[in-house]
Amino acid sequence: MNLKQELQTLNDKLDKFRRKLAAAEQRGDTAVMMQFKKEIAAVTKRINNVKNQQTRQLSKEGGQLKSLAFKRELTKAEQADMGKLKKSVKGLVVVHPLTALGREMGIKAVTGFAPAKF
Repeated sequence: MNLKQELQTLNDKLDKFRRKLAAAEQRGDTAVMMQFKKEIAAVTKRINNVKNQQTRQLSKEGGQLKSLAFKRELTKAEQADMGKLKKSVKGLVVVHPLTALGREMGIKAVTGFAPAKF
């Protein structure tokens, strides 16, 4: 299971536990309330761990891309024919600013990273 799926599953569990906690509070069942409070705390902790793991993974990937020898913003024409560009440039990685990786790297325009000039 990748991190994105795991995070989604954990968020679903957290939502379910919160709903069950609310129902237990309406009934006044203290034993069940304590159990769900513990469950919520455990799931919240795990969610934070997964988010930190995602951040580390993105930082590592961004660092690897920044270490490539050449980078530049792509023109609109190059963006329109991305298949042709990727075939002509070996090892090209394109990063969009609205993706998680693009936000992590702080880029402002669609940028291509490659080991050689293109």
